[in-house]
Amino acid sequence: MWLNKAVGVLILSILLFSFQKDKPAYTLFAQGGKVAKFDKMISDLADADVILFGEYHDNPIAHWLQLEVTKSLHEKKSIKLAAEMFEADNQIGLNQYLLDDTLKMSEVDTIRLWPNYYTDYAPLVDFAKSNKLQFVAANVPRRYANMVYRGGFEALDTISELERNWIAPLPIKYDKDLPGYKEMLEMMGGHGGTNLPKAQALKDATMAYFILKNRGDKLLIHYNGSFHSNNFDGIYWHLKNANPDLNIKTIATVSQEKLSNLESENKKLADYIIAVAANMTSTH
Repeated sequence: MWLNKAVGVLILSILLFSFQKDKPAYTLFAQGGKVAKFDKMISDLADADVILFGEYHDNPIAHWLQLEVTKSLHEKKSIKLAAEMFEADNQIGLNQYLLDDTLKMSEVDTIRLWPNYYTDYAPLVDFAKSNKLQFVAANVPRRYANMVYRGGFEALDTISELERNWIAPLPIKYDKDLPGYKEMLEMMGGHGGTNLPKAQALKDATMAYFILKNRGDKLLIHYNGSFHSNNFDGIYWHLKNANPDLNIKTIATVSQEKLSNLESENKKLADYIIAVAANMTSTH
């Protein structure tokens, strides 16, 4: 009997040692901090109307999972895609690329691509292209966010009727007490003034507007920086204000030194949280 017990202790020690030697790149958690299974998350996400997938813009794990989640959901139901990384006035150029099998993105001179487009977002766009999926350019053109940063929402009163097609309808709803906007002011230490979160709110409101405008009866997956949907505010808040019955699921990306448990400050950021190793290589 003592021999069986000794063997059991030895096996347990080996298993524990092996676990400690593993080098996981990420751990997937549910909102409260319990480890989540990818397949169960996909089943849950498939019931949503809208998914807000929050990323770190330079994180390869988040980008890889965006593609894997998209592929898995595409197998289950009809989907549409949308992203912060494309501005609304670039929709025509994006559509041209999606609909023309011979056209290369480098040949579309009407799209302002992010510097990391080819490493991080091209796989999503090309997946949409090969599967004939709609991809929505959801973000406000940067110049209008800059106008609000310099002159508040009042600056938008000066833009033309044509330009108003590329932003959320005026006036822009704004709650300065939302956690994300308050955190933004605190992080800046007063620099940038009170207009900084207003510029962020314009982006959030515009992305929410184009999500609702294009969703139809399909599941829409929207890719955005985590800050735009963490704590169920930002884009989420604007979507719920417009349609309280909308079933929205959120995913957040966080960085942690240890991945065995979700750190307390990262709990409840989203329905699902991707905790990525803090020393993960950046894409740019």
